[in-house]
Amino acid sequence: MRDVATPINSPGRVLFASLIGTTIEFFDFYIYATAAVLVFPKLFFPASDAASATLQSFATFALAFVARPIGSALFGHFGDRIGRKATLVAALLTMGLSTVVIGMLPTYAQIGFMAPLLLALCRLGQGLGLGGEWGGAVLLAIENAPADKRAWYGMFPQLGAPIGFLAATGLFLWLTQYMGDTGFFAWGWRVPFLASSVLVVVGLWMRLRLTETPEFALAMAQHERVQVPMVRVFTHHLRALIAGTFAALATFVIFYLMTVFALSWATARLGYPRETFLIIQMIGVLFFAALIPFSAWLADRRGGHLTMIVATVLIFAFGIAYGPLLSYHGLLFMVLGMCVVGITYGPLGTVLAQMFPTAVRYTGASLAFNLAGIFGASLAPYLATWLAKTYGLAYVGYYLSAAAVLTMLALLVKPREEA
Repeated sequence: MRDVATPINSPGRVLFASLIGTTIEFFDFYIYATAAVLVFPKLFFPASDAASATLQSFATFALAFVARPIGSALFGHFGDRIGRKATLVAALLTMGLSTVVIGMLPTYAQIGFMAPLLLALCRLGQGLGLGGEWGGAVLLAIENAPADKRAWYGMFPQLGAPIGFLAATGLFLWLTQYMGDTGFFAWGWRVPFLASSVLVVVGLWMRLRLTETPEFALAMAQHERVQVPMVRVFTHHLRALIAGTFAALATFVIFYLMTVFALSWATARLGYPRETFLIIQMIGVLFFAALIPFSAWLADRRGGHLTMIVATVLIFAFGIAYGPLLSYHGLLFMVLGMCVVGITYGPLGTVLAQMFPTAVRYTGASLAFNLAGIFGASLAPYLATWLAKTYGLAYVGYYLSAAAVLTMLALLVKPREEA
């Protein structure tokens, strides 16, 4: 297919545009996740006890994962109908505007119950935007990639996750260290949300300079466009959709157990100062980022399917050790866990995208990824908190291992690659 259409975008422009977009999107997403632990329980969810406020905050955190498949269907429809470029611009604007508005919201003390309601609406906007962003960024990369480097190109959007996390966590850490609690809770927490506006402008500038991907242009020239891509996915590619959703399940569970839940539990129950554990998480994310290129390199040489199987075995094993490791040594826990996250995350985008043909790839891959977000991430912090409080921390690890079993089954039955 690649020898028929000549790419116009340079490799550097393609890879940077796919990376900068997902970095911005994940930065926006993670500043909410961090604030859901540190800020929102105190300012937006007044309750009789801190645990109840935290659970309410986690409930709004979950809203974005419900919205993400809707965003996948909406942006995927236009991405498969009119092109990747325009859709990626719209997704970035949706996510960015929702994030900036959060930074302007009044608190519960100022407007009462309207505060958490408006926060929830903005969180839904974040979910819609990210639901459309991820799939388009992955396709932008792999549909411009040489045949033997699809996983390598496809890992650049994945790098946006650790870079966005480092930027979000680093900014919160700096604010909490140099402002003090009074200034931070009065107005400092708003800075990361408002700062997102600058990043969005940079991302838009880069996205608007792109041309359409060669594979999509060729598909349109050959009249492969379908009328309603989501209907085609459910009627002709349902097996791929189900397998792809569960193939990504364990990736979501382990990531959010390593970030949102671990931060909450370590600071509330294990005695870690907030700043100390944020630094530990940032060190772990460096290993996450380092393992993404390694796993992509391995996937191009040994196959993405095999790489995902190896990663899933590692997730299962880490689940068994999750509780004891977190209780015994936070840094070792974070480094080992984030290494596993990097191995599973690197080839995931390419594996999911290659399960669908070009005409419905945006919709299919995005739906699979974001449906996995609902089942694997939306309730992970909430459910893990409940399991740890009710049965003990070890059961959080058993939950992770169970997710790995489901992912392994999906990888074993997934259909042959479509592309």
